[in-house]
Amino acid sequence: MPLTKRQFQVLLFLDRFVREQGYCPSFEEIGRNLQLSSLATVHKHLNTLERKGFIRRDYNRSRSIEVVNREPLEHTTRAKQGADPAQTRAAKDFQLPLLGRIAAGRPLEAVTHSEHLSLKEFVGSKSVFVLQVKGNSMVEDHICDGDFVVVEKRQSAENGDTVVALIDNGEATLKKFYREKNDTVRLQPANAEMQPIVVRARDVTIQGRVIAVLRKY
Repeated sequence: MPLTKRQFQVLLFLDRFVREQGYCPSFEEIGRNLQLSSLATVHKHLNTLERKGFIRRDYNRSRSIEVVNREPLEHTTRAKQGADPAQTRAAKDFQLPLLGRIAAGRPLEAVTHSEHLSLKEFVGSKSVFVLQVKGNSMVEDHICDGDFVVVEKRQSAENGDTVVALIDNGEATLKKFYREKNDTVRLQPANAEMQPIVVRARDVTIQGRVIAVLRKY
């Protein structure tokens, strides 16, 4: 059964005290070290830990608390010692928000989803998100239908960047970005069979620049 933060602190103190002193702490020592408000609060936490199977007590003896389930403590120790750091980083540092699907044919609204995609590289310290491509308008740049693009959050772009562009009508698309004359922007597909989208610069908002492509075979 899961522990609350305070229950875990009590269990951790009990384990450390017994290993360092060779005997169990008193209720007063537990309350004093953990700044618990009363002995009744200490008693309540010990009862809960016993009920959840983390400690065992002999009610006929004083100072007779035994930690019988150290799994939460062992997990914390491994994390602090840096055990298996690659897995720790993969699980925590590279959980990227998968915000939706992005059109690579015609513009399509990017819809937010409560999903995540775990990555081990590509991003460094950049602020990024992930979109899944729908369509083949970028196929000549080897961005295919079903691929995932890793996008660095940016509000500006250079000519030739592959960007996530939000058009004034609220639709988003994945295209190569070019500034044209007369204050216009050309959103160029990488597909000879498709026409570019040309709009006024003020009608386009850059949401990010593609920095990586992921493909599952």
